[in-house]
Amino acid sequence: MERIAVVGLGRMGSAIARRMSAMGHAVQGWTRSGREVAGVQSAPDLQSLVAHGDTLVLSLFDDAAVAEVLDALLACDLTGKQIIDTSTVVPDILKSRLEAITAAGAMAVDAPISGGPDLVTAGKCGIFIGGEESAAARSQDTLAALSSRIFHVGPLGAGLAMKVINNGMIQTYFNGLADFMPLAKRAGLPLETVLKILSGGPAGMPMVADRIPKVLGQDKEIGFTINATYKDADVFRRVMQSFGLPSPMLDNFAQMSGEVIAAGLGEEDPAAFIRFAYEDDTGS
Repeated sequence: MERIAVVGLGRMGSAIARRMSAMGHAVQGWTRSGREVAGVQSAPDLQSLVAHGDTLVLSLFDDAAVAEVLDALLACDLTGKQIIDTSTVVPDILKSRLEAITAAGAMAVDAPISGGPDLVTAGKCGIFIGGEESAAARSQDTLAALSSRIFHVGPLGAGLAMKVINNGMIQTYFNGLADFMPLAKRAGLPLETVLKILSGGPAGMPMVADRIPKVLGQDKEIGFTINATYKDADVFRRVMQSFGLPSPMLDNFAQMSGEVIAAGLGEEDPAAFIRFAYEDDTGS
């Protein structure tokens, strides 16, 4: 069992910390805001957290947060540590600091997670590791506490590229739902019927099937928010641009997500995206 230090205790970070603890690891958490989370032992400051952990797991919201934390970590004693960045941010932030991290005696990988806090808690999330072979092997051993669906996909930064492909396909599917839900509404098809037929056939997607109760308003629990998916879409588009590639599907998803957020649904689960497309049958 390892000593795990989780930096960032939002929905994902809290789920990671609780799952690691449930699997027998000694876990402490710390967040820049000072927020404490029930069930997660809190470190008083980042330096204390680093001293506690053999493994430092980052679960932070955006580029600026990851850059700030990595720079702060480099001021600590990192000898023998491994840094696992699960945040959905552009890869260059970690890649540009890898030399300094290595010089400090530590290893680092990017390991973005596909699936919300509910899948982390259930041990069913997907994890895509990017990093040098020995660093990836060590992180894979640690991350086995979170899931059996762990893939070493290539060098540092490849993990995020794989998440762009994986979650970008989910966003593309939501684009299709947004196009066809107005037809369902105008044709008098009940939303529940449409989703159950789709989910039970070759055109189905598990993420949507699992969310049918949320789409119908029967389950109010929020696993991930539309605001967060909108932020992720921006990261995905910038990654595509960094490779000189267009991203029309991601652009379209971002536009539609902006409309849903403008309607006041930004803090709702992505299930609300489908309900919004059905109820707003303008086809715009």
